[in-house]
Amino acid sequence: MDTIDYTQVKAWPFQQAKKLIQHLERKGKTEGDVIFETGYGASGLPHIGTFCEVFRPLMVLQAFKRLQPHRSVKLIMFSDDMDGFRKVPTNLPQQEMLAQHLNKPLTDVPDPFGECESLAHYNNAKLREFLDTFDFEYEFKSATEEYRSGALNEAILKVLEHHEEVCEIVRPTLGEERRKTYSPFLPVCPETGHVLQVPVIATNVEKGTITYQREDGEQVETEVTNGRCKMQWKADWAMRWCALDVDYEMAGKDLIDSVNIGGRINRAIGGTPPLSFIFEHFVDENGAKISKSKGNGLTIDEWLKYGNPESLGLFMYHRPERAKKLFLDVVPKMVDEYLDHLSKYLQEEPQKQVENPVWHVHNGNPPKEASPISYNMLLNLLGAAAEEATPELLWGFITQYKSEVTPQTHPKLNNLIVNATNYYKDHILPTKEYRTPVGEEVKALQSVVDMLEALTGEETAEDIQTHFYTLGKQYYGKERLKDWFAMLYQTLFGTSQGPRLGSFVKIYGIANTVQMVERAVARPKNAA
Repeated sequence: MDTIDYTQVKAWPFQQAKKLIQHLERKGKTEGDVIFETGYGASGLPHIGTFCEVFRPLMVLQAFKRLQPHRSVKLIMFSDDMDGFRKVPTNLPQQEMLAQHLNKPLTDVPDPFGECESLAHYNNAKLREFLDTFDFEYEFKSATEEYRSGALNEAILKVLEHHEEVCEIVRPTLGEERRKTYSPFLPVCPETGHVLQVPVIATNVEKGTITYQREDGEQVETEVTNGRCKMQWKADWAMRWCALDVDYEMAGKDLIDSVNIGGRINRAIGGTPPLSFIFEHFVDENGAKISKSKGNGLTIDEWLKYGNPESLGLFMYHRPERAKKLFLDVVPKMVDEYLDHLSKYLQEEPQKQVENPVWHVHNGNPPKEASPISYNMLLNLLGAAAEEATPELLWGFITQYKSEVTPQTHPKLNNLIVNATNYYKDHILPTKEYRTPVGEEVKALQSVVDMLEALTGEETAEDIQTHFYTLGKQYYGKERLKDWFAMLYQTLFGTSQGPRLGSFVKIYGIANTVQMVERAVARPKNAA
């Protein structure tokens, strides 16, 4: 029996869910599915920001389900894959081939990877593949299919009926030249298949058509339904809200004006705009906004090469109202933060568990067991092994430390070991610089060897850590213990920071650690 009072949960997804309940009451929607929507631009490879736009609404949806268990809910992931292909993203292969398909709907642009029906199909598949690892339920909709099947016809015709009113809403946001020719409709050329950006010179509500002027001056009449026109995105957004009866949608901070304009258009065609939540963007390490076309963000595949999916979910959860830097160094930090939250979750009371980020990352059902070893410790063990670092070598250390922990009993740890090995080999090993010990440091390291060789193997990690502190005070004094450990990390690991040495020795083994220290002592003075 559920003993949690969800109305008292302060986590931001629950706060958003409470606002949605109020929004539905104002809207008068007491029956039918509560619709969450997220839009995705399929022009470039999905990056972390793309995933965010799906994952965060899902967190609000699961909170809403706890607060209103009697209501049916649905998340629609809408791919804007009928948009015209306006420029070639720099991070895609076959640039020349792709350039030959500019202005076509994204679902008519060939897949440069040769795996799917089109570029849009490839990008859609990559995003869905990752989402499916979380076992979340969502309904995928392709703009191309929705337009061409006629599913959006009714809402599109409402926009045509209010064509001039919609134009008046949008025109003040445009430059002088575009104001003269703006229409929410972009006709699709029957000869070239291009999504045209041409003047619309007449509309006919009775016939459901627009008349546009081609570049050669010829006037062409075309229906606006069944995929013969694609709507410009601000109007498209508002039309979609109406067609799908969307109740909740998130948007990035740069789209505040578009949300407001979309709301006005939506009301003009008889709809009720959804409740919106504005979030801050991710930026790269230089503070620039993540862009699909520039490829300056991490892709989902890159994150998953070095970290587990749950760590990415945690990154999504943290303070969506604040901009966060997204670059490779974030991954190890997020993995260990996730493992720490999971460890705490397993010890918490149910009411407090719902405030824990892992509850939201795992849809209210986190794993029942935490990892016995941190990601940072894995990296340090790999650092001790240097060029010989492999997952198999790590498992050798771990099973000696905890014989009951194996790849079969801990498959998630096994995956994490592969992640850590990838990260170490790609981003730590090439930049490692060992400092050669000099003078009194050599004597201090020899004392470390003596201390380790005197151990029986029965000592706890804390016992061994105390021995390191004792030696540090002997050689550096109590006030300079930080310098003592910095020397150990620089000479033994080739890094400025390192593990808690007591725990490291327990896992890596006394004999292995002795050899590592002896290698440092014997290192030639001109070695790096």
